[in-house]
Amino acid sequence: MNILVTGGAGFIGSAVIRFLIGHTEHQILNVDKLTYAANLTALQTVTHHARYHFSRTDITNRAALDSLFETFKPDAVIHLAAESHVDRSLIHTEVFMYTNILGTYQLLEASKNYWQSLPRIKQESFRFLHVSTDEVYGDCGTSEHLFHESSPYVPSSPYSASKASSDHLVHAWQRSYGLPTLMTHCSNNYGPYQFPEKLIPLMIQNALAGKPLPIYGNGQQIRDWLFVDDHAQALYTVLTQSAIGENYNISGDQSRSNLEVVQAICGLLEQLAPTKPTHIRQYTDLITHVTDRPGHDFRYAIDAGKIQRQLGWRPQEDFESGLLKTVQWYLTHQT
Repeated sequence: MNILVTGGAGFIGSAVIRFLIGHTEHQILNVDKLTYAANLTALQTVTHHARYHFSRTDITNRAALDSLFETFKPDAVIHLAAESHVDRSLIHTEVFMYTNILGTYQLLEASKNYWQSLPRIKQESFRFLHVSTDEVYGDCGTSEHLFHESSPYVPSSPYSASKASSDHLVHAWQRSYGLPTLMTHCSNNYGPYQFPEKLIPLMIQNALAGKPLPIYGNGQQIRDWLFVDDHAQALYTVLTQSAIGENYNISGDQSRSNLEVVQAICGLLEQLAPTKPTHIRQYTDLITHVTDRPGHDFRYAIDAGKIQRQLGWRPQEDFESGLLKTVQWYLTHQT
């Protein structure tokens, strides 16, 4: 296949492309605007591969998208391009609306018009995979309740609201025009190459520098953690095996409080980087509780049973093995 990946220089997108180049024979076109969070070095192992192609393009630029569809002729689209940092969405809200909503609309329109021009056999095999987040479901609260694919949307932040909006657009284009779409909702991703505004790389970086490890409120907010390479394999499984119109939750089934995550990072650093800045005795001394952010959801938890039952996907990493790989990677790639 020819697979067009939006946001392929981002954290998850680059993992998807590394997987596709390393484990398949498909041609890949990476379409990325190269914002602050993009990292082309995450693609250094595939940059010169004959099956890898790159276009620096903003997905809100419809004319540019139409041109890419015409020249690359994709058999599938994996839509990962998005602004994704909740804290940033509380301050720079407009860019989230612009990229996540308008960008998805323009991509859907370009995909629809291209798909409608294809011969019937190509139309039947074409797929548009939209990658979303568990945050659209809102706060699970303190119970053991899990969100399912049919759970209602109750987004709490500008980020999750913009992703919920994009989800509705994808569903509408499938229902109204017959565009063969698929959708996934993932839990918190972590692993190598993640931009250090996110919790795990930020804590590793700050700890090694002897800086405070800021935790919102009491740190008891709970998230499910999914190793990014497991996510990449799950997305390919959905793309190639799912029926049109299906929606799958993708989870690592590894729930931890934010405080537990930071304490686990500190424990690994004690073993792997025992030489510390002189002003601290142990890394946990750096843990600092700060004022909670507005609208902070207490718990996210999704049921990934559907993808396990129907498609046979299961994560290969538990939190301990994935976090060890992640910390080791950051220690050897500090530049």
